[in-house]
Amino acid sequence: MPAESGKQAYWRYGGQAVIEGVMMRSPRYFAVACRAPDGQIILRAEPVAKGWLGRLQFLNKPFLRGALMLIDSLALGIRALNFSSTVQLENDPDAKPMPKSLNDLAIGATIFVSIGLGLLLFFALPTYLADVLKRAHWDNFQINLAEGAIRIGIFLGYVGAIGLMPDIRRVFQYHGAEHKAINALEAGLENTVENARAQTRLHPRCGTSFVLLVLVVAIFVFSLMGRPPIYIRLPMHLAVLPWIASFTYEIIRFAGKYRDGFLAKYLLAPGLWSQYLTTREPTDDQIEVSVASLQAVIDMENDVDPFLRRQVEEEGAHHEVEGEQHDPLQPVALPVDGNLADDQSAKEDGRDLGHGEEQIERPAQRVPEQD
Repeated sequence: MPAESGKQAYWRYGGQAVIEGVMMRSPRYFAVACRAPDGQIILRAEPVAKGWLGRLQFLNKPFLRGALMLIDSLALGIRALNFSSTVQLENDPDAKPMPKSLNDLAIGATIFVSIGLGLLLFFALPTYLADVLKRAHWDNFQINLAEGAIRIGIFLGYVGAIGLMPDIRRVFQYHGAEHKAINALEAGLENTVENARAQTRLHPRCGTSFVLLVLVVAIFVFSLMGRPPIYIRLPMHLAVLPWIASFTYEIIRFAGKYRDGFLAKYLLAPGLWSQYLTTREPTDDQIEVSVASLQAVIDMENDVDPFLRRQVEEEGAHHEVEGEQHDPLQPVALPVDGNLADDQSAKEDGRDLGHGEEQIERPAQRVPEQD
């Protein structure tokens, strides 16, 4: 495990939920594990160096890395979502095949529309509603405070509302599974379903806590900027938002490292409470996916190929598993419930799981669901 100042840098592990799966990230690698419709766990892993943060390491400095980390997380998140959606389509016999270019276009359009709606809902709408308070003769400072409170209210209401949708609820369950696996790791426990299950589904470095703290800090920063016309005010707010995010990231990072400290507990309490909206208690099969994703990045940080299982213990007996070394940049199916299938090659069908032109036409190993 990577070390920092003599201690294991577990606080540098994190992740996010995707469609029927979890993306996990370590200092140097990230992995995505998804539950396919046929019950398999499909895994993909690769170096973080291929992402934005890897290319722009010179910006990985205090009070600069926060905004950069947001961009990098968004880029990794898009790739993880793309992979998870492809897994569902490629492994669903009832789904109509969709060309990769069309799938990428659909995801890109969804992200573009989502960003536009986010700006409208969380910036333009609170600004418009707060301007109404001018009629009540509120001063600019009071109006800015009200605008921030309205923005936080809209955010919490929005998250709570979408959490009622069945599909989003499952994503929130995987979000809880991701937190449980990370909490078990940071507690120094073995990365197993049993250890993860016993952990809380809340985590101090969660993106929900980060967003909420950004909104709170923004209230005070925006309040110092006066209240010019809206066509000037909105660009101003958007311009300083990356700096607010960078400052907030340092707070979250510090609090995450010293999560048991008195100040950190009180500083992070509102963010932890908000996670009751964005997480749900996961099932064991969802935790299993999260554990598989986390184990992949742990293995890669220790220079172990996560796709090669040489030996497992099943029902008290040791079974030797021999096979080809898997390319760590290609997807592979993991066994369900910890059991290994018979050692036999999968039938090659040339599926493309979204790796682009460099895709090697070797499918993920088929592992049947256990009784």
